[in-house]
Order: sequence, then C-alpha cells, then structure tokens
Amino acid sequence: MITMNAASGRLPHFGLLRFSGPDALSFLQGQLSNDTRQLAAGSPLLAAYSSPQGRVLAVMHLLPHSTGIIAILPRELLLPMLQRLRKFVLRAKVQIEDAGEILSVAGQHGAQALGSAGIVVPDSDAGYSEQDGVGVGRVGPRSNRYWVIGATAQLAERGLAGEMLDAQRVEHDWRLADIRAGLPQVYAPTSELFVAQMLNLDLIDGISFSKGCFTGQEIIARTQHLGRIKRRLFRLHLPPGDWRIGQALHLTDGRAGRLTELAGTGEGFESLAVLNTAAGTAAGAGAADPESAASATVAACELPLPYEQALPA
Repeated sequence: MITMNAASGRLPHFGLLRFSGPDALSFLQGQLSNDTRQLAAGSPLLAAYSSPQGRVLAVMHLLPHSTGIIAILPRELLLPMLQRLRKFVLRAKVQIEDAGEILSVAGQHGAQALGSAGIVVPDSDAGYSEQDGVGVGRVGPRSNRYWVIGATAQLAERGLAGEMLDAQRVEHDWRLADIRAGLPQVYAPTSELFVAQMLNLDLIDGISFSKGCFTGQEIIARTQHLGRIKRRLFRLHLPPGDWRIGQALHLTDGRAGRLTELAGTGEGFESLAVLNTAAGTAAGAGAADPESAASATVAACELPLPYEQALPA
C-alpha cells in the first residue's frame, strides 16, 4: 500500500551492515531466522536476528549487493549488533562492518522515479537488480516500495537521495507505509522483548522452519509447533497523545501490550503494537507484564492488516 504523495529519499534513521567474504552466506545462515540461500539466488530477504532465548534483537532487510550482503536495520541498533555478531565469527571467513561511510540507503515509493533515473526495476515480487553499484530491492512481495542502496553521490546524481531538509518527512512517510503494510521493526526500547512470531514474521515470510539450526531456533520452532502464540502484532489508530515506541498499552477491550512503531496522521497516530490475542491473557511468556497492566486504558481503534492472522478462537 502506497501512502498518497509519500516522500521518497534517503533514510538516515537506518544503518547498513555489510557482510563480505567467502563464508558470509553460511555465517548468516547460522544467525538469522530466514534462509540465506534466497540471497544467493538474487532475492532480498527479511529476517530476525535473535538471542539464544529466541527474543528478537533486530529485524533486518538484506540485499545481495555486489560488495557484500547488506543488512538494513535501525541505526540505533547498528553498533550493538555489529559488536555482537563479530563475537560469533570465530574461524569463519567473513568480515562484518558498518557500510555507512561507503553506502547510503533510500526508500522509493513507486517505480516511476527509478525508471526515470535509468534504473532497472526488479521484475518479480522478490526481485533485486543492480546497475553501476546502485542496488534496488522490493520491500516485500506485492510491494510497490523499494530499497535503494548505493554511494550517496550516485543516489544524488540520479535524483534518488531527496533533500535533507525533507528527511523528517521521508522518515515519517516510510514508517507510515511500514505500519500500513504490517511490517514489523524493533528499536532499542523493544529489542529482545518479543519472539519472532509475536512480530508476525511467520506470516510475512520472515522465518524459515526448514533451513536448519540458527540462533534462537529452538524457541522459535517450539513456539510454532505448540501453537502457543499468545501475542501478535496489530495495527491501531491511537488518539492524540504523547506516545513513544516501547510504551505499554492497555486497551478498553482488555488487551495489553507495547507499541513497536508510530506515525502521526493529523488526527492522532497510526501504530503497530504487540498485544495479547485475547483479553485477560498473559502479556508475557507465562507471566503478566506489570507495566502494561498498570498503564492507563486507551480507546484505540484496531485497523486491518494486509495479511491474514490466525488467531485463537
């Protein structure tokens, strides 16, 4: 879903990690929730990086750039994820680095500007194309939004960098489009709070249950097998207020949870929140969330997601 008149341009709130070397794909295969063989086949990838306890540390969008695998994630998480991932390299022939001094990432709503800039648009739902070091990947299947990565000067030359004065609007419109697509993200306040299924990653091809072992796999697989997913990601409209990511919510229907994404709409906020699937159920994995239980009751309106949720009866 494209936000009407949405602004495209550089997304400075995202950082870029680059994985290079002959063992880059196999290293990532053992760390991320999705199957990195998709990258080898030239497709972008959505994946979670989780703790051994199965809690999502970061959600990453990965592109198979010619200089290495590029992972797009919130800038505030880049350094801690870089430091953490480097601890597991051991003897693997892989280099992990902050690619921000070399590459920038832009978000493009619609393909018209890409075509006008002479860039080949991926011709499949899970496509990726690259030309002269400028890589383009669809944000997701059936999406008409695109990640664009390349040197800052290259993006500017092709009219894809936007004006830095518009950076706040570009970020807002990208976040709003993510919310309307039901596309999850975690930031510093919500890192390590949720199992991947609570973020609906199993519903949007963010988890492979056939790829074999990866960090956090045992908990994620057990959660899926037992079907005990008591929290899910929902899209909400919130009234005007001082909302923040990570804030606890208690809805008038009795459900509780936490905000994971926010964007103002002029008449309040659209948001994503991880909530109990039913009123009165535990907010956490086997225990209630004290902060959610103690939070003020909010008259939020639930909005539809563009994919199906299999919720317990």
